[in-house]
Amino acid sequence: MPPIDPNTNAPDDPGFELVDDDPADRWSSPGARLPVARVYDPRLARWVRGMLVLIALGLAAVLGTAVWLNPYDADGQPRTMATHTQLGLPPCNMVELTGKPCPACGMTTSFSLLAHGDVRNSLRANWAGTVLALFVTAVVPWAVASAVRGRYYLIRSGEAAVTVIVIGLLVMMLGRWGIVLIQS
Repeated sequence: MPPIDPNTNAPDDPGFELVDDDPADRWSSPGARLPVARVYDPRLARWVRGMLVLIALGLAAVLGTAVWLNPYDADGQPRTMATHTQLGLPPCNMVELTGKPCPACGMTTSFSLLAHGDVRNSLRANWAGTVLALFVTAVVPWAVASAVRGRYYLIRSGEAAVTVIVIGLLVMMLGRWGIVLIQS
């Protein structure tokens, strides 16, 4: 078996490499697979670094769009939802059919209000959207720093971080939605 180079990553696992445990292991026999151990290697593969740059660019475009949108109605009053229609998107189907907002109603408006510096009305439109907008604002420099550095900045596992973030966002959105439905 060729020696394993500790300076390379496994081709299908960017954060880990496979190494032999003990070649003299009693389970080793001709033709049998050797047991392997997983050793943490925090260096990011090139494709992961490239994806971090693409994520940063995509999120920067989202924030730029939030600045470009007008979250105020013709009278200058802040909207609470439907700002996304300025992008040519249709009104929310759930609002159209039931008169009740969906869990994401007001997200675009809260992003845009926050981008315009109107924190109070951003929180009023959709506080989960305000939290998400602040998080997205922090992710852009984090992703660039991690890509340049070649290692995740401040976290050990990208997969674990994404899982926690997605679950947290869903809990916030659904919690806010439940409160809105109870109040209406």
